[in-house]
Amino acid sequence: MITIGLTGWGDHDALYADLTNKKDKLLAYGSHFPTVELDSTYYSIQPERNIRKWISETPERFKFVVKIHQALTGHASVEDYADTRLQLIEQFNLMIGPLIEEDKLAMVLIQFPPWFDCSTANINYILYLKKYLISMPLAIEFRNDSWFTADMKEHTLSFLHEHGLIHSVCDEPQSGHGSIPMVNRVTHQTALMRFHGRNVAGWTKKDLTDQEWREVRYLYDYNEQELQELARKIKILDQKAEDVYVIFNNNSGGHAAANAKRMIELLDIEYRGLNFQQLKLF
Repeated sequence: MITIGLTGWGDHDALYADLTNKKDKLLAYGSHFPTVELDSTYYSIQPERNIRKWISETPERFKFVVKIHQALTGHASVEDYADTRLQLIEQFNLMIGPLIEEDKLAMVLIQFPPWFDCSTANINYILYLKKYLISMPLAIEFRNDSWFTADMKEHTLSFLHEHGLIHSVCDEPQSGHGSIPMVNRVTHQTALMRFHGRNVAGWTKKDLTDQEWREVRYLYDYNEQELQELARKIKILDQKAEDVYVIFNNNSGGHAAANAKRMIELLDIEYRGLNFQQLKLF
């Protein structure tokens, strides 16, 4: 089964043109797509009331791809958020609990930074996270190409497979060591594909604030030929995995929603059981 969605639900204005109450964005989003990548969990541990609210606003079969906290991937210091790493992991486990209970969790996404290279220490850290992140499928996304060099690619895929970890297949700008090639392979019964766009200049741009960096890096509109190419790759994974989650992350210019809608058309998918869409009187 192929499940297509977007990164977050707040920034896709084209979906909400007729929405009278902007607080209902997730309700509206759930009338278009059956999954979403939850990114607020990357910045902070969310209170239970938020998780429960999001569960209640989404269709019964809706699934969340939850991004793990930034201090657990090396993007930030653990000490800024908790006394110990294990304490932060425990807080994350508690936060995820309601999603697991309500069968709303697709997976937890662990996206490592570009400096997280292929080394014994980093392999052991992945296993450390797997040990303490209980009862949840884990997807691993690398941003350093050392994991997929000619002599390491098969070892990396075998490692993920042997430990029951989902390989995050990425389409992203090719900019040297700080990006990975698309390796269209599965390591688990569930597959994840994340489409970041192909804006090489934005991907490597320096001296930007965090907000400017997000706005520039993911500024990209996939053209028809590129979407058809990606559709073929999705179909290949669909033949090898039970479930394939596809997340469009090219949000900066508002292109993700339209690209995802077109991908649904190309794959001839009709999602049932979504939220009702608001209709205009005239």
